[in-house]
Amino acid sequence: MTVPLDHLPPSRRSVLQAGAAAAIVGSGALLASMARAQPRKLTFAWSQAGFCLAPVPVALERGFFEKNGLDVELLNWAGSSDQMLEALATAKADVGVGLIHRWVKPLEAGFDVKVVGSVHGGCLRLIGARAAGITADVASLKGKTIGVSDQNSPARQFYAIHLAKKGIDVEKDVDWRVYPADLLDVAAKKGEIQLIADGDPNVFLIEKRNPGVFTELGNSAKGEYAERLCCIVGARGELARNDKPRAAAVVRALAQASDYVSENPNEAAKIYARYAPKVPVEDLQKLLAELTYKHHPAGKALRNEVEAFATDFRNAGILKKSTDVVRFANQVSLDVLA
Repeated sequence: MTVPLDHLPPSRRSVLQAGAAAAIVGSGALLASMARAQPRKLTFAWSQAGFCLAPVPVALERGFFEKNGLDVELLNWAGSSDQMLEALATAKADVGVGLIHRWVKPLEAGFDVKVVGSVHGGCLRLIGARAAGITADVASLKGKTIGVSDQNSPARQFYAIHLAKKGIDVEKDVDWRVYPADLLDVAAKKGEIQLIADGDPNVFLIEKRNPGVFTELGNSAKGEYAERLCCIVGARGELARNDKPRAAAVVRALAQASDYVSENPNEAAKIYARYAPKVPVEDLQKLLAELTYKHHPAGKALRNEVEAFATDFRNAGILKKSTDVVRFANQVSLDVLA
């Protein structure tokens, strides 16, 4: 028999109402049950330097982890993606988050890590120096040098795919040269490079320092990639397979936090600002408002996007030509909400 909310004790009523509010990302009954239970501890690895990962501290400070029955310890990860995936595979961390462009290749190597969720869409951009004759015409890019922060950076990987689709041979038609991220604009002004492929906030700050100098040629939050994910959530395999409720709680909490960032970019920027003290809050607010935080697929939709990225990476030669992308997506993705 269903009992009206106003007939329930206040404590029970509040729990049920909290669960109903989260219905878009999970069962209210499940959330209510978790709220009454002892919070389950979880170590969450992330890079606090990545402003696009703002939903992580938002989930902590706005109580989304707690509401989903989790006691989360954040681990600021300064190492490479390979090292993070190894840490997850060996249970040094339970969950981690990072750009799919850095994860696809090492996941092919067989780390026991499952992709269980996502946080947002695009944050990578390609800009060209107007003085070097760079225009929207793809032909203007041939023979040019693109500056990147490292040869395996997400922007390097993404724009290798992007340019290959437009008929550019990314190994012969263009050159890729590595510079420290904060010196990419200096290299461009010296004429050592003609284009910059990197993520925000760096590209945003470069354009802010050099108004009118660059033109935008690519943006992973627009065009064919506007509804494609960027940062994904991975859980250690044993946790994802054998403790789906805990993994699902992480996915729900981050989905709620991502929606919060989408709807409240100004407040989210204030929360994240302590992790990026050199970036003005008003700049963070502009950046967070531009990203697609409403796009954070899970389940089958997530698996399909993993397959799409794997296909792109294989076609661009980043993954082996022999890689079965359907099998790959099925193997590395797991629907913990099912």
